[in-house]
Amino acid sequence: MSQNYIEEFRGDLKEFHEMTKKFYQKDINIAQYKRFSGGFGSYAQRGGAASMLRLRFAGGEITKEQLLFIAESIEKYDISLVHFSTCQSVQLHNLSEAQVCALIEESFDHGIITRGGGGDYPRNVMCSPLSGVQQGECFDTLPYAKEAAEYLLGFIHKVKLPRKLKVAFSNSRENITHVTFRDLGFAANTQGTFDVYSAGGLGREPKMGVLTASGVAPSKILYYIKAMIDTFVAYGNYESRAKSRTRFLQDTLGTEGYLRAYREKLTQAMDSEQLDLNVTAPEMKKQGMEKTLNHPRAIPQKQKGLYAVCYHPIGGCPKPDLFRRLYHAILPMEEVLLRVSPDESLYLINLTAEEAETILALTEDGAQTYFETSVSCIGASICQVGARDSQALLKACIDRVRKERFPDHVLPKIHISGCPSSCSGHPVADLGFRGGVKQTPEGPKPAFAVYEMGCPIQGQESFGKELGVMLESEIPEFLVELGREIASRGMVYSDFIQKYPKDFLKIADGFL
Repeated sequence: MSQNYIEEFRGDLKEFHEMTKKFYQKDINIAQYKRFSGGFGSYAQRGGAASMLRLRFAGGEITKEQLLFIAESIEKYDISLVHFSTCQSVQLHNLSEAQVCALIEESFDHGIITRGGGGDYPRNVMCSPLSGVQQGECFDTLPYAKEAAEYLLGFIHKVKLPRKLKVAFSNSRENITHVTFRDLGFAANTQGTFDVYSAGGLGREPKMGVLTASGVAPSKILYYIKAMIDTFVAYGNYESRAKSRTRFLQDTLGTEGYLRAYREKLTQAMDSEQLDLNVTAPEMKKQGMEKTLNHPRAIPQKQKGLYAVCYHPIGGCPKPDLFRRLYHAILPMEEVLLRVSPDESLYLINLTAEEAETILALTEDGAQTYFETSVSCIGASICQVGARDSQALLKACIDRVRKERFPDHVLPKIHISGCPSSCSGHPVADLGFRGGVKQTPEGPKPAFAVYEMGCPIQGQESFGKELGVMLESEIPEFLVELGREIASRGMVYSDFIQKYPKDFLKIADGFL
């Protein structure tokens, strides 16, 4: 992280302290504070009695030194709730006024910039969590994601955007970062170049991205970012926040009109800017051992003899003391890094087989099945805009399903969003849920809209079909009934939904 940016943004922290004090003294309300504090990566939680702070990590990568800072902060401030976000950041929750003000200062001291972690700014730049180590990847895209993150920080003081801007990179068609339907996405291909997609996004009225350019040399990516910024500023909606994201440019300009506008800005950037990159991928010096490891959470890397270990805390919320235990474990391990994943998992990479066994033992409290790796936003008990407590629903579903002891993959990974903002990615999930209300003879009750057959894989992208609304209290039993039917046929969910979609709908209809 450039020291220049740290010093540039450090000057903003005085105003953050002043506004936070005003909020906790009730001189300004939640809405007024939110418009200000989001730009610093902090929001008041529901009820206004506590705050959260979002730590940005480009591509989700966390070094040993940063891990130590997180561990020490958790202990120093007795932080009770930590969450891995679907934008690959680390959220610290239930903070007092004094704690959030101290933590934001200390984050800067440790090279972690929270500026732009929320609000109408370029957000944390995302990247495939196993970039650089994944077998079969097109190429390592993380160095370019980091360059993009550095470049985008320069716009925080210079440009007023209509809304947030999300930029992402992928290293394969797995598309875990949703590059083909982000504000701006760089999809690696086997030719060693990027296909660029833009003006897409989830949330209300989701849209797939527009293929903006193909075969883009990685050294040229900053021109495409500058063009996106300039197009958004020139044509974005500054009047209506409901229509202010880049995806609505497809409506106001039309797809062809949007492409013309973007390409005009791209030409201008290439003619007037000097933004070529000369990136050298980091050299891996660590050697693997002869010993091999066979474990469902241990992933062989493309570097022979090395492994990545996947840990998925339920709901993306690890126990706070995990960070200290992980730090002590990896301190003597060479070249080990942590990567937060968009599905709220945590990967530890560059492990020998013996080192991986140590990490596997430390992370046994995480998901035990594919279903338990389900994704949930932080939910309405914390989030101001949430309609339903998605974390509570996920816990209820897992507790109920565990009693059935279904074979693995009988149930899919579900994605639960507390509101239409789609933080869990429910529109592109195999089975997704979005918080709402259902009218019943006894009056309105907590409920979730149900979505099925979404897909994020590049070349197969599709938004799920909304089936109807299901009472929150009945969703665990719906999953159990579905699991029993699939298990009775000796199948897994992915095969069942393809071969017997009418049978799935029959089960769902009984709860809708």
